[in-house]
Amino acid sequence: MGSPDHFFMMKMKTETKETAPEKPACCCGAAGGSGPQKPGGFAVRLALAAIGLLIWWVVYRNLAPFAAWLSYSVLPLERGSHLGESVEFFVFESPKVLMLLALIVFVVGVVRTFFTPARTRRILSGKGEFVGNILAALLGIVTPFCSCSAIPLFIGFVTAGVPLGVTFSFLISAPMVNEVALVLLLGLFGWKVAGLYLGTGLLIAIVAGWMIGRLRMERHVEGWVLELPAAAEDAEESLTWADRLRAGRESVKDIVGKVWVYVLIGIAVGAGIHGYVPEDFMTSIMGKDSWWSVPLAVLIGVPMYSNAAGIIPVVQSLLGKGAALGTVLAFMMSVIALSLPEAMILRKVLKLRLLLTFFGIVALSIMLVGFLFNLLM
Repeated sequence: MGSPDHFFMMKMKTETKETAPEKPACCCGAAGGSGPQKPGGFAVRLALAAIGLLIWWVVYRNLAPFAAWLSYSVLPLERGSHLGESVEFFVFESPKVLMLLALIVFVVGVVRTFFTPARTRRILSGKGEFVGNILAALLGIVTPFCSCSAIPLFIGFVTAGVPLGVTFSFLISAPMVNEVALVLLLGLFGWKVAGLYLGTGLLIAIVAGWMIGRLRMERHVEGWVLELPAAAEDAEESLTWADRLRAGRESVKDIVGKVWVYVLIGIAVGAGIHGYVPEDFMTSIMGKDSWWSVPLAVLIGVPMYSNAAGIIPVVQSLLGKGAALGTVLAFMMSVIALSLPEAMILRKVLKLRLLLTFFGIVALSIMLVGFLFNLLM
């Protein structure tokens, strides 16, 4: 039996051949063309989407009174009690977050049909450092990325001639500046917090990628990756708007179907914090006066594995109980951007020194952001 490196080399050689699959290999991709559309079919779909959005908005606006009615009139629980506040939080936040998540994933699923991995490689190929770092960080927000696609994306960029530092800017930005987290933060906390998250996440991706590029650590990429032939361009189909809308629906079905359990677990944890954890206790642990709170938050967050939708309710409860914004942002970014499963996957293509450098620079950057916001806010 061959070694793991031999297995991945053969697998990547096969994947880099030019193919025209009938369906996308990634859950974030668009569905293939479905042939000519019936006259007026798109207009009907658009009208149904508008009606669905109106119903979504009416339901969303009435979640708060429904949660209070269910918690204190139907159950009934005592207002102001620990259990009452926890149940009301859970009943209100569960449909709220899931509804926001479904809407966001649908919109992003449509947007992602314009940014396939092959097109992203073409955009980044030939770009110099710094400009390439900025462009890669911006593209990381809207292009498909998850831990399962870390190796194919990394190999595709390297074999296409994308500089190593630019590649890392993309790999940092794609999970860290998560569009789901961004819009959930916007809906839950407003544009200031969402803007801080977006700006600092992009800054970390740009600076960390640039620093890794300056270190000239190409020799610490596994040798079998560098021996692969240049990635061939994937065949791209011309998609109609009906195809793109279908891709959005498939994204909702696939992604929300996978993460809703983690979302509910995160909301349950947040409900427990909201109802039972004293505000003074959380302030003493994660307040801005505790200098060690930011490093501790990052150390706790790095080994954890959670998606953005699952961690946002916990963030909401921590902030509501007096935790400092910088500390909470550091915790959230470390959970989303750095995880043990991702490290295990990337170890197949990176030597240990480069992998540790990558994690160390990103963790340090996140801590600096946490300290900065604790001082300013």
